[in-house]
Amino acid sequence: MPVFHYAKGRRKPGDGSAWKPYLFLLPMLVFAAGFVYYPFIKTVIQSVSVVNFRGEITGFAGFDNYAYLFSRREFGIAVSNTLRLTLINVPITLVITLLLAWLSSRPHPFHSVYETMLALPMVVSMAAITLVYKVLLNPSVGFLNYALGLNIGWYEDRHTAMSGILMLTVWMGIGFNYLLFLSAFRSVPQDMLGSAQLDGAGPLRTLLFIQLPIISPTILYVLCTNMIQAMMTSGPILILTQGGPSRSTITLIYLMYTSGYSSSNYSLAAAVSVITFGMTLLFTVLLFLMERKRVHYQ
Repeated sequence: MPVFHYAKGRRKPGDGSAWKPYLFLLPMLVFAAGFVYYPFIKTVIQSVSVVNFRGEITGFAGFDNYAYLFSRREFGIAVSNTLRLTLINVPITLVITLLLAWLSSRPHPFHSVYETMLALPMVVSMAAITLVYKVLLNPSVGFLNYALGLNIGWYEDRHTAMSGILMLTVWMGIGFNYLLFLSAFRSVPQDMLGSAQLDGAGPLRTLLFIQLPIISPTILYVLCTNMIQAMMTSGPILILTQGGPSRSTITLIYLMYTSGYSSSNYSLAAAVSVITFGMTLLFTVLLFLMERKRVHYQ
């Protein structure tokens, strides 16, 4: 008969310790099921149902909610504004934060001062900075018009309202992205940078062919998170413009808010939510497909 000896502390078959990792995950799974999966499933069900003003399902509507939503001119404007906000905000924020992090990746005198200043947008609340921007871009007493000699009602003109929203959202995204990129640049092995310098590579070539490929996982993460945040933009619009003037700043999430909370049309709001989720998921999948060729993990 073979004799099996188990070392001290090693798991024996059938001792139940194989379930311990799942027990540690259980609290997180419970919260995820209660606050993520259940609301999502309920939203999908409501999007194909008739829902009264109390939020109760009273019948089955099929795709009638989606057909009605697609027929509304307001929905097309919201999709256009959301895509424009995303496609402009994400690249601009990425380039600005990459450049700032690259320029400050090597410690300099007083580096802690400008690093703190660049990370400051991360710790300022959205509501507070939105109100500050409302004053800065005020057509009468705003500093920006005074400094540039302009006379523009940024949030009162349909041609400039989205530009004012973009300036705000880009500034709000600088702090966290800057910290991520700064950490990524400083984690690049110094021996690789030294070898490139000995081979005669200048700062720009070192950035393009060594540093950016190494920090590409961080770039992918920032692209995904910024894209999701841009698709979900609603707070600044709710405070500054309420979707106006002339619907020039209405987005999908703001349309969902007005449909659900202002009009109590919960089935329509659920349909908007599902469509927004689908668009965000599509963009995320495209980014991860791009990862196979452009992202290099060390």
